[in-house]
Amino acid sequence: MEVYLDNSATTRCFDDVAAYMTQVMCADYGNPSSLHTKGVQAEKYVRQARETIAKNLKVNEKEILFTSGGTESDNLALIGTAFANMRAGKHLITTAIEHPAILQTMQYLEQQGFRVTYLPVDRYGRISLEELDRAITHDTILVSIMHTNNEIGALEPIAEAGALIKQRNPNIVFHVDAVQGYGKFRIYPKRMGIDLLSVSGHKIHGPKGIGFLYVDEKVKIRPIIFGGGQQKGMRSGTENVPGIAGLGRAVELVYSHLEEDTERLYRLKERLINGVTQIPDVTINGYTGRESAPHVISVSIRGVRSEVLLHALEDRGIYVSAGSACSSNKPAVSATLRAIGTEKELLDSTIRFSLSVFTTEEEIDYTIRCLYDIIPMLRKYTRY
Repeated sequence: MEVYLDNSATTRCFDDVAAYMTQVMCADYGNPSSLHTKGVQAEKYVRQARETIAKNLKVNEKEILFTSGGTESDNLALIGTAFANMRAGKHLITTAIEHPAILQTMQYLEQQGFRVTYLPVDRYGRISLEELDRAITHDTILVSIMHTNNEIGALEPIAEAGALIKQRNPNIVFHVDAVQGYGKFRIYPKRMGIDLLSVSGHKIHGPKGIGFLYVDEKVKIRPIIFGGGQQKGMRSGTENVPGIAGLGRAVELVYSHLEEDTERLYRLKERLINGVTQIPDVTINGYTGRESAPHVISVSIRGVRSEVLLHALEDRGIYVSAGSACSSNKPAVSATLRAIGTEKELLDSTIRFSLSVFTTEEEIDYTIRCLYDIIPMLRKYTRY
């Protein structure tokens, strides 16, 4: 039996998305910048995807910028906005539990002379709005807060943060990394005070190598990629038409029955948590109920190294992650687990299960049975 529970790393592409992309790659393969019929057809795919995404977010089509994925969207949001607005100030705010695409970009900006405040989080991974309020200064130009944490599923108070930021200074740009939240929640940037929103296709059963950045038309932002002037000069390079088309179709499909799918994911998450917490010395990191993401479960198993358990589960056909799979193919100490105050001996004993619309009850039950077998066996060989 094969059980894929690493959906926060990447998801299986919807069959309909893959078929749609094949049509674009093999039949309608023109360059959207070309003036002939093939080019016009290719440009139509790009336009349709942009319309679909804009309608989903309730924003203007011209505010959707296609990128190569979440990392590029984050980099463009932070670097492009920081340099475009540096005359107004050089203070940036983010959180201690952001994805490396944010944290490392912030470190780069610090090297360029910007000052960055990293907001702490509580033991459930949530920021304090009071601390955010205190962190804002006269020269704050950008705040970046993730929607959903990729390791423990913490949900940040995005709408409340957006309202607070705009009340303090309407000119502060508010960026949200929604790579893990988009496709699980309905997100409306205009209502939530969000100026920039990063999304990645392969987290919502679309293709890898494609994403988008929502950019409110009022935001001052500079491009970070230069060339042929595609996408009104904001992101040069021939558009990834198959990827864009696939992303648009994935957005349609994942939001077509979102509430039903989300309810089912919460039930599966509860089933997994109830099962694994029957094992002695097993704890769940972060919230476990509806105040957390429906698809992410972070589990610490005392006395068992995460990488060892990962491969033991792999031998049973179960695929999970030891922390975030986005930073490298080798597990590293988690900044998120440190930030929420996880015990030192559990930092290297934590694995992440992440579910999708394809996950079944049978797969969850099989995983629990395997954990019951594997964990006691591995603990026998642990040296204290």
